Amino acid sequence: MSNQSVQTVSTSNDKFKVALAVVAAIAGVVGFFYLTGQNKPALVAAGALVAGLVFAVLLLWTSTTGRDFLSFAKESVRETKKVVWPTRREAMQITGIVFAFVVVMAIFLWGTDKLLELLLYDFVLGWK
Repeated sequence: MSNQSVQTVSTSNDKFKVALAVVAAIAGVVGFFYLTGQNKPALVAAGALVAGLVFAVLLLWTSTTGRDFLSFAKESVRETKKVVWPTRREAMQITGIVFAFVVVMAIFLWGTDKLLELLLYDFVLGWK
């Protein structure tokens, strides 16, 4: 028995739906900025943005590719909820360690640069 994964082939209809969804999302964003520039109420501009994005999601939901993407997004959110985030104290400690390491490396590199400058210019080339 072989365990081969089966890939579904996107039809041209699915590709058209995805392209149309992208156009709808872009139209919502463009409409938002256009209406904001026309001094329309913020609610109207936000409505255009939301309408374009909702229409794009609905179009994506009707295509196989879109459903696969939306299920991937849901699984990503579910996996993110499983992550154990550090506490504030742990995050501050880690940040402090990183800053200390950067300072030590900066001092080390500055010292190395000055030592090489001394060796090359003073002793090897005799310029100073």
